[in-house]
Amino acid sequence: MTSTDANGAIINGTVLTKWPSAQGGDIVIPDGITEIADHAFRGCTSLTTVIISDGVTVIGENAFEDCTGLTTVSIPGSVKIIGEGAFCGCTCLPNVNIPDGVMEIGKYAFDECTGLKTVNIPDSVTVIGEYAFEGCTDLKTVNIPGSVKIIGEGAFWCCTGLTTVNITDGVMEIGAYAFELCFSLTTVTIPDSVTVIGESAFEDCTNLI
Repeated sequence: MTSTDANGAIINGTVLTKWPSAQGGDIVIPDGITEIADHAFRGCTSLTTVIISDGVTVIGENAFEDCTGLTTVSIPGSVKIIGEGAFCGCTCLPNVNIPDGVMEIGKYAFDECTGLKTVNIPDSVTVIGEYAFEGCTDLKTVNIPGSVKIIGEGAFWCCTGLTTVNITDGVMEIGAYAFELCFSLTTVTIPDSVTVIGESAFEDCTNLI
């Protein structure tokens, strides 16, 4: 059953399907929501803070894409999947704490989050999708836990401010173009568990010794 809450959000059962673009500022996802639908907040440029209530398990594709005013997002441990392009183009988002419990960071999930400086990837994550952090030019250091088996193609492509990458034992594959054009990269730790390094994975990392 579809309903509209006091904020004007459209809710279908336990799925938040659409947030009104005029409603900005600081918001809390209502209790009882289990999924944020694809494109639910897309282009809500006046959003500044989003607190996602415990119980949400899926952040859908492009859910917060181009929320260019977003500076803070709180993701609960109940979330299992951060969907494709979920926070793509959130250019003012400086920090992301991905909690223990999240298993998949989808393709393009944080693509072009040019203000992103730090990201915490917990050891519950098994997949970092293709181009997940592409163009995060302010990102400095990345620690990838051993629970991640494959670092997807282009996962950190053109992260031009990235200086240090620590890949923990357990990771098996570094995808093609994963760190291509990371001009500032000077230190990479690659464990013995890595058996595949894809084409041009570190291409044009001109400061890598």
